[in-house]
Amino acid sequence: MEVKINREIRNYTESMFFGLSMRQCVFTVLAASVAILLYFVLKPYVGTETVSWMCILGAAPFAAMGFVTYHGMTAEQFVWAWLRSEVLEPKV
Repeated sequence: MEVKINREIRNYTESMFFGLSMRQCVFTVLAASVAILLYFVLKPYVGTETVSWMCILGAAPFAAMGFVTYHGMTAEQFVWAWLRSEVLEPKV
């Protein structure tokens, strides 16, 4: 019997569904919802290929937010830190 242990205990995340964490599950469902909504809203106006690309481009940011980390920060923490450093409190 073999038990997998992360090298770095701080990187541990509990799997909820299909090996995804709760955060990843929520953002995956949100991305799928956005893609479905875009499909039904745009289908009467543009062709199938264009709608499929718009669904991909619309869902990608939501999907990425569930999986992207940068220097230990989640995607929204990183965006907030960037906005603070570049827009709200820029260096002189």
